Amino acid sequence: MRHRLVIVLSALAVLAGAWPASSQTYTVQKPRRQFITVSYDWLYTQPLHFGEHPVEDLVGQEVAAAQFEAFDYRTRDGTILIDVLEFKRRGHGAGVTVYPFGLSVGAALGLRASFEDLPIIRIAFDGAGAPPPYALTGARAYDVSAAIFVADRSNGWGLGSHAFVGGGIGRIKSDSHGGDRIFAEGGGGLNSGPVGVELSIKFAWNHLTEPVDHHFITVPITVRGTLSF
Repeated sequence: MRHRLVIVLSALAVLAGAWPASSQTYTVQKPRRQFITVSYDWLYTQPLHFGEHPVEDLVGQEVAAAQFEAFDYRTRDGTILIDVLEFKRRGHGAGVTVYPFGLSVGAALGLRASFEDLPIIRIAFDGAGAPPPYALTGARAYDVSAAIFVADRSNGWGLGSHAFVGGGIGRIKSDSHGGDRIFAEGGGGLNSGPVGVELSIKFAWNHLTEPVDHHFITVPITVRGTLSF
């Protein structure tokens, strides 16, 4: 009887010693790498320093904002009155982001090609020496950019997240003339499996040459629906 008890206790000791060793071999499986993300974008664009660019560029002299008047700006000498008739803030776009080395957990490089609507801008001028009315319609920007992504994706349909910062260049085409631009962009998003949503803010310096050489700064706040593979 005593001999059998010794055998049972020895077997239990072996099992107890083997349990921690087997638990240490367990590893968490990394999420599958994704290499392409396509998006559809909804934009709400804010102007920045609009009185300086493009208004001052168009009239060729400094302007000041008008308070409680029927117009928006006037030149410093008061000879030209400026009325911003339209600045359409809402627009749409789409894009494709490629991750050359894959995106899973940690940092990754992303290369993006996209297009987005630029605001419709209409400005009227009145007074001695005033330029003709200004209109930017049907304008669209075609951009390419590079960004660094930091991701924490999950397996399956678990909730994951990412953030990014980058910059790029673009070409502008409109109904009447074209131009170019540079920009910086940052944002982040959430995803469940291949489906996600992303929020970004872009600061773009837009350059046009007609009717005179001028610039304007746009700050689109963008919500993107994304699908990744």
